[in-house]
Amino acid sequence: MSTILQRNADLKAHNTFGIAAKAEVLARFGTAHGLRQLLNASELASLPRLVLGGGSNMLFTRDFPGLVLLNEVPGMTVVREDEAHVWLKAGAGVLWHDLVVHAVDNGWGGIENLSLIPGKVGAAPMQNIGAYGVEIKDTFDSLEALRVADGEVILFDPIACRFGYRESFFKREGKDRFVILSVTFRLTKQHVLNTSYGNIQQELQRVGITRPTIKDVSAAVIAIRRNKLPDPAVVGNAGSFFKNPVVPVALAEKILESDPDLVSYAAGEGHVKLAAGWLIEKAGWKGYRANDHGVHDKQALVLVNYGGATGKAIYDLSEKVLRSVQERFGVELEREVNII
Repeated sequence: MSTILQRNADLKAHNTFGIAAKAEVLARFGTAHGLRQLLNASELASLPRLVLGGGSNMLFTRDFPGLVLLNEVPGMTVVREDEAHVWLKAGAGVLWHDLVVHAVDNGWGGIENLSLIPGKVGAAPMQNIGAYGVEIKDTFDSLEALRVADGEVILFDPIACRFGYRESFFKREGKDRFVILSVTFRLTKQHVLNTSYGNIQQELQRVGITRPTIKDVSAAVIAIRRNKLPDPAVVGNAGSFFKNPVVPVALAEKILESDPDLVSYAAGEGHVKLAAGWLIEKAGWKGYRANDHGVHDKQALVLVNYGGATGKAIYDLSEKVLRSVQERFGVELEREVNII
């Protein structure tokens, strides 16, 4: 095989938590052909497989006894264009924020609210990543994914991806069956800005902008994220560790009786989405620290590795947070981060 394999490879640099874990074998691919070579290699066929992008949504609680494949498919290309839209195709190995910057710099809108999210393009549709009122599904056109069983590249449209809140076909039924190679986004030339969510409008006002552009919105989101969230290059973390829970209106009303400052959003059909960060903070966890790990002091949704923490220690902390929120509010939180 021409592909370089690393045995007993250190994964610390390949997960944003900075957890020290080992892979039995580590390999990289940048094309469908390269991936097929790895999948068809007889010496690797019996090993469990894990595909990693930027490792920004992953917590290793143990070593991985198998083959870790680093997705490094490159490239950003305009594949179609009309008066109103641009279809931009990006390799799954492209850094997500690099894609956003490229789009914004070219005047193409729709993903500016997703600025500075860590990770790579291939992980975006898997999680249906979202922030500040925008989700991937809002601009998603299609993706190409290699079917592991036979090496065929399949085109998926939005319906086939089955997007939900931080959910997709690839996170459930398609898990371990497909490897995303590229994603195509339908971006705007005439923009409808979304500045109503979070503190975007306040940040724009703070810097004196009354008629914002997509570049202004992107800059506002970057400023907010840098102020509220730790930089993974400095403090190990995976961003939001928990999903915002969707609960029946009746449960939200019950919580409001004792906590009138409850942060919630309409979720339709008799349900309400609650702010998980608010629940965790009210349960007393914001700023909690146990030596080398803890809960971030500015955003309770974020669990952090201050240096040297094990994945198991962080996982055990997440268990305590889950139980605490359940006991106080009767709300069951769900982890957003993938656990190995």
